[in-house]
Amino acid sequence: MAKVRVGLIGSGFAAELHMQGYRRVFGVEAEVSAVAARGDHVRDFAARHRIGRVHRDAAALLADPEIDVVDLCTPPATHGAMIVAAVRAGKHVICEKPFCGYFGRAGDAAPIGQHVPKSLMYERVLAEMDEIRAAIVASGKLFMYAEDWVYAPALAKTVEILHTTGDKILFMKAEESHSGSHAAHAAQWSMTGGGSLIRMGCHPLAAVLYLKRVEARARGETIGVRDVTADVGNVTASLAPSERPFIKANPVDVEDWGMMTVTFTDGTKAIVLSGDMIMGGVRNLIETYTNSGSLFANITPNNQMTTYMTDESKLGGVYFTEKVDCKTGWQFVCLEEEWTRGYLQEIQDFMECVATGRQPLADLQLACETTRIQYAGYWAAEEGRRIAL
Repeated sequence: MAKVRVGLIGSGFAAELHMQGYRRVFGVEAEVSAVAARGDHVRDFAARHRIGRVHRDAAALLADPEIDVVDLCTPPATHGAMIVAAVRAGKHVICEKPFCGYFGRAGDAAPIGQHVPKSLMYERVLAEMDEIRAAIVASGKLFMYAEDWVYAPALAKTVEILHTTGDKILFMKAEESHSGSHAAHAAQWSMTGGGSLIRMGCHPLAAVLYLKRVEARARGETIGVRDVTADVGNVTASLAPSERPFIKANPVDVEDWGMMTVTFTDGTKAIVLSGDMIMGGVRNLIETYTNSGSLFANITPNNQMTTYMTDESKLGGVYFTEKVDCKTGWQFVCLEEEWTRGYLQEIQDFMECVATGRQPLADLQLACETTRIQYAGYWAAEEGRRIAL
């Protein structure tokens, strides 16, 4: 059995999700051999997951000859430089979203989300992507984009149906929304590269791009993105503090609501939605309308299990689903969330790729195209016009 040795950089929320996947890989011996993070909590993380080596900086992990693949679960602003450093160190790379972004440069007025033109951000992000892509290609190493939506069972079934029928996708509507991130960095463009439209909207955007890729292959066509329109805003700005006890978003220079319309070269459309003020738990949904059917991929919420509870104090630490505001009343409980949302299948695919040398489903092309369309959307929203691509 092939063995793949993983070095994890980061020990937060994403790293925990990835560890769930590594524990359940089959057919490949996946071993998380080392972890690196700056905070003291990395030692607890390593002990909890029985990881043998702990580094306090990424450079030490990259220099570790015992590591085959580096898994980047770090803040978005670090991704670009770390990807390049990792492939130059001879490591394959798994990277959380987004692939890269605009986080500010010397001379930018602060806060950058309010002062740097989005057209300039678009231009600079494309230039950075070209540099990162060139480094990856030159290294001969695999790049694996940790886009879990591609691997979610509901989306996988959509893919199977499209591949089998060869149907034409006419319209898609996709959304990720919830009640807002509690993390302080989510409020600042310099830390996240944008607001809800990139922090959450990158998932549904990647999904619609992926489904059009599937359709194109099934039909023997070439389909790309023709143009983008978008709108963003701070819809919670008018609320007094007393009116937002359940809304976690508190943006500084990013949006808490966004909508993007993507027009493809075959004239078909997709709408991508995201919001940081949606109650009731995280929404991960994609509707696909074809020339002969309608496919609703309800990743979350779904009705695998519904509950009606009256006393939350009795439930203690029982987990229902991400970002749910309470556990009383009717609830949609997400069973086996790591499987339902594609995290297990994602890691399985990546480990097989490293072991065999094949390309992943969520690849470099998808990462770059998602990022390109994302920043074209910000440009379109700021100038109030359609951006041709």
